[in-house]
Amino acid sequence: MLPYFAQPVWQIGPLSIHAFGVAVAVAAWFGLAFAQKRFEHLGLDLHVGQRLAGWTLVGGILGAHFFSALFYFPDKLRDDPWFLLRIWEDISSFGGLLGGVAGALLFFATRASDEERRARLAYLDAIAFVFPAALAIGRFGCALAHDHPGRITTFPLAISLQSDAAVDYIRGVYQGAGLLFPSTSPAMGFHDLGLYEFLFLTLVVVPLFVVWSRRPRPVGFYLMAFAALYLPVRFCFDMLRVADVRYVGLTPAQWVAALIMAALPFVAVRRRELRFAISGAVILAAGWACWGGGAMGR
Repeated sequence: MLPYFAQPVWQIGPLSIHAFGVAVAVAAWFGLAFAQKRFEHLGLDLHVGQRLAGWTLVGGILGAHFFSALFYFPDKLRDDPWFLLRIWEDISSFGGLLGGVAGALLFFATRASDEERRARLAYLDAIAFVFPAALAIGRFGCALAHDHPGRITTFPLAISLQSDAAVDYIRGVYQGAGLLFPSTSPAMGFHDLGLYEFLFLTLVVVPLFVVWSRRPRPVGFYLMAFAALYLPVRFCFDMLRVADVRYVGLTPAQWVAALIMAALPFVAVRRRELRFAISGAVILAAGWACWGGGAMGR
C-alpha cells in the first residue's frame, strides 16, 4: 500500500500555500494554454477562443463553489448563507464542469456572432480534448490533500494505516460522517478516490485521446468520448466515498453522471431501439446503486 503523508503546505509570511491550491492553479493554466494550442491546431479563431476561455473559466469557478455549497454542504449554507458568496472555499469538480459548460454556452448565446455560434461545437470539442489532462493535474492535488477519502480496505493502491496520523485522519472522516469507525490493522488502508481518478485519467483517458488525435475525428467526438469514459468510472468511484452527502443513496456527482449517461445515447446513438436500451440500462444501474450498492457507501 501507499504511505500516508499530510498535504504539503508552504508558509510565506502570513500566507499559507497548500499543494492542492498549487495543483488547481497549474491545472487552470494548463487548460487555458493548451486549449489555445488546440484552437490553433484546428484552425479556429484564437480571439474567439480567448474570449470563450475567460467565460468558461469564470463559469467553472462559480459553478464549482455554488454546486458544492448547494448540494454537498446544504447544512453549512443554511447556518451561514454568506458561505454561498465565499467562492474560494469548498469546491466540486462536477460543479466546475457544469459551470464551465454553462459559461461557454452563455458566451455563445450573448457574445458570439452567428458564424461563431455555428462553430460552437468545434470549440467545445477542442476544450474537451484538453480537459482530461487538466483535470488529472487537479486530481493530483486532491491526492496530495487526501480530500476524497473512501472506506477502509485491503486494496493494494490504498493509503496505508501503518501510521497513527493515517488512522487519526480516516477516523475523523468516519466520525464526521456519523459512521462507526471499523476495527483496523496496519495491513489495511483507506481508498483515496482523488488518487484513483488521477491514475485513471493519466493512464487511460489521456493516452486514448492522444492516440485518437492521430487522425481527424468528427466534431463532438471528444465530448462524447470523455463522457463515455469518465462518467461511469466516476459513478463507481463515488460508491466508495465515506463522507459525501447522499440523496436517495447517490452523491450529487452520481446523480449528474447518471442523468448525463441516460441522456447520452439520444445524442450519440442513431438507432432508436439502442437509445432506449442503453438509457434503460443506465437507469437500472443507478436504481441498483440507490437501493442496493448505494448502501455500501453509507
